[in-house]
Amino acid sequence: MIKVGMIGINEGNGHPYSFSCIINGFNNKGLRDCGWDVIYNYIRQQDDVDLGIDDVQVTHIWTQNLVETNKIARAANIPNVVNDYLDMIGEVDALIIARDDSENHYEMARPFLENGCFVFIDKPLSLDIGELRYFKKYLQQGRLMSCSGMRYASELDYFRANINDYEEIKLIRGAVINNLDKYGIHMLEAIYGTLPFNVKSIKCNPSSKIESLTLINTDGTSIQLDALGDTVKTFQLDIFGSNGRFHVELNNNFVAFRRTLLHFFQMVRTREPVIKPSLTISIMKVLIGYKISKENNKSVQIEDIDV
Repeated sequence: MIKVGMIGINEGNGHPYSFSCIINGFNNKGLRDCGWDVIYNYIRQQDDVDLGIDDVQVTHIWTQNLVETNKIARAANIPNVVNDYLDMIGEVDALIIARDDSENHYEMARPFLENGCFVFIDKPLSLDIGELRYFKKYLQQGRLMSCSGMRYASELDYFRANINDYEEIKLIRGAVINNLDKYGIHMLEAIYGTLPFNVKSIKCNPSSKIESLTLINTDGTSIQLDALGDTVKTFQLDIFGSNGRFHVELNNNFVAFRRTLLHFFQMVRTREPVIKPSLTISIMKVLIGYKISKENNKSVQIEDIDV
């Protein structure tokens, strides 16, 4: 049995509920009353065989809010609520940091990584170069994983299976809600979970209404990502090839999250990275490059970002 500790929660992110219920199964009343109606609705619609992961259990939970911690524990049948997340060290085999506030990831993950625990960190891993340098060795050792669930989106299965039919890829466009710092990674993971990473430059596109960036690949392919701010939910991807266009809206969170967790526990069992460490770092370098470009109003070469 792989014993898992869960750390959450931060504003707008219900992943501690989703991930815990996917692993442990759920208590109907507990999840219904938690206030995350979207999560409750898609979890309760799943077949029983798709809830629960063999030989894995979330055994410990911590958040900075005891009321919220107890809600998650009830919703996902988690037996142990702890008052300090460090109390999980030595009690769990693996840790999930289900928070997307990247500024806190290093502080929370470091004690566990240095005590031999396997760690999954919600996206984005970190936008700090020094922290990425620290995390790099753990990625390489198969001790750390970080990604968006969109990397494993079931809506991309058709494109992956038929990628050669589209022949030369010329343009990729993605659109997401909110901002690029937290939500741009959804599109980056979806793209680079499907196509090779060969970004050459990153450029912030000035706009008064949205956040936008353009990536230019070494082969000349253009990738445009737009974050639309406070708007209707969208995770939209378009891929244009010389022999066709692929259009998709990514919205099956359950399958994406479950696949992500299954890959993480595969890493725990095999001690081998399931995502190339260099790819995880390169995707973070894109987000760092976007910030630099935005601040300095210039194109940034990815090779100039040294991690």
